[in-house]
Amino acid sequence: MKLKLAGPDRSGLECDALILLEFEGAARTDLPAATAAFRESGEITGKFLEMTLLHDPAGFKARRVLVAGAGKREKIETASFWKLAAAAARLLKGKGAKNVAIALESGFDSPEYVSAAAQAFIEGVWEPDQLKTSADKDGSRTIEELTISADGDAAALQAALAAGQAIGEAANLTRDISVEPPNMLTPRALADRARTMAEANGLACDVLDTDRMRQLGMGALLGVAQGSAEPGALIVLEYKPEKPAKETASVKLALVGKGVTFDTGGISIKPAQDMEKMKYDMCGAAAVIGAMQAIARLKPSIAVIGVIPTVENMPGGKAQRPGDIVKSLSGKTIEILNTDAEGRLILADAITYAKQLGATHLVDAATLTGAVVVALGHHFTGVFTNNDEFLARWNEATKNSGEKMWHMPVNDQYREQLKTVYADIGNIGGRDGGACTAAAFLREFVEDTPWIHLDIAGTAWLDDSKPWMPKGPTAIPIASFVRLAQDWK
Repeated sequence: MKLKLAGPDRSGLECDALILLEFEGAARTDLPAATAAFRESGEITGKFLEMTLLHDPAGFKARRVLVAGAGKREKIETASFWKLAAAAARLLKGKGAKNVAIALESGFDSPEYVSAAAQAFIEGVWEPDQLKTSADKDGSRTIEELTISADGDAAALQAALAAGQAIGEAANLTRDISVEPPNMLTPRALADRARTMAEANGLACDVLDTDRMRQLGMGALLGVAQGSAEPGALIVLEYKPEKPAKETASVKLALVGKGVTFDTGGISIKPAQDMEKMKYDMCGAAAVIGAMQAIARLKPSIAVIGVIPTVENMPGGKAQRPGDIVKSLSGKTIEILNTDAEGRLILADAITYAKQLGATHLVDAATLTGAVVVALGHHFTGVFTNNDEFLARWNEATKNSGEKMWHMPVNDQYREQLKTVYADIGNIGGRDGGACTAAAFLREFVEDTPWIHLDIAGTAWLDDSKPWMPKGPTAIPIASFVRLAQDWK
């Protein structure tokens, strides 16, 4: 999609459709007189996500004007604006509009909202239909150009536009990977996707195979992988800033993403119902690949590595059993009490390896537990940390990204639930506080390194389409990953 900026004069914009925001309780005065009838009938009220399309509007060069309800002015924020813009993009795409403009009102024409608009439109037109035949989809219906009308510092707005475009395109890459079926997206195929992206964007890429991981002692990761005919891998992507800032020269941020390309549960097998959804268990890995693409394009001042452990969790004849004990890369032994708690096992070795590569700060993203969905539903990502200062930095990144997060506890009490007679730690801690005990397990391998764990099990995938997004992967938390690196000072 081609993106460009325009000044505050909206009436002169020539396009297939111009989007104007209507706030609840604050009627616009620049719309054609004919819209008075729509207001009287209650069709235009400004309620959030209310969309009214006007054809051949008097006083505008745009062929259509979409009056988009933005809700109460004081309640709008980046996240809600993103939804509104993406919903408008999807509606107009369905109407055949190819050249669209959106007018940002005074107070919402800041770089933050320009970036959100660009990102929303790029993500809004995405569809999960790559494997449908041409007869089943209409590839001609997509928005080709977006103009954002805003009034402000041109350089700042242009930088925001570039950031929104980079994040939006990276999010769509993440979603393209996440939606691939497990017979196509094996661990080796995921490594190929990462390698292709790295080569296209000037990143270093190293893929550790079974032999290298065995030599290093990654028994936790290999224990999960051994049940499948598909070998596992550990993918490492690396970005080095051309001109690192003196203040951040010692920082190396590691983004770690769980990459289980299909999760049967192993010997502790899952119920058959809805098991097809378990292809989504690599959404954390896909988000890291997408984030590293955006980081390569936006060139932050800190070094960033992406570390992706990838396996297929299968109940084959060589699969690990409940009761097995494996030795992790850290040297700590783990008793396997449930083979369906596999994500934390592969993350344990990936976290240790990231530290060996010099990571000074760690953020991992994983579709890790059903327990976090019970706690937070599908509205918030669970956030766990061992460092309040790093959490404050992360909260600022999520504020700018618009992704919803909620801080959860990972106190020593949860570590107590992981005690076992036969090994240093068990891989589950009972039913109570399942998301918290999973985080406590990971903290055992993080140790003192500043760390944030994101349990995205409830937010990485939409089970039902929304006005702003189709059913499927959401690309969370890619925007926060990128903002964290980009805004590091």
